[in-house]
Amino acid sequence: MRISYNKLWKLLIDKEMSKMELKDAAGISATTIAKLGRGENVTTDILLKICRVLDCRVEDILETVDK
Repeated sequence: MRISYNKLWKLLIDKEMSKMELKDAAGISATTIAKLGRGENVTTDILLKICRVLDCRVEDILETVDK
């Protein structure tokens, strides 16, 4: 099983927000955005920062998928 952030990318489209706008608003690094893009693990603190900016819950931005 792995984590997919496809829900996050769809939510950004719906909110008409770019990845760089999210980076700046959430105070996270470009490296973190790249890790999310590759489906790599990030800390829950980062996920909570993203959720705060997007006014959503963690399950709105990620899901587990079979490999």
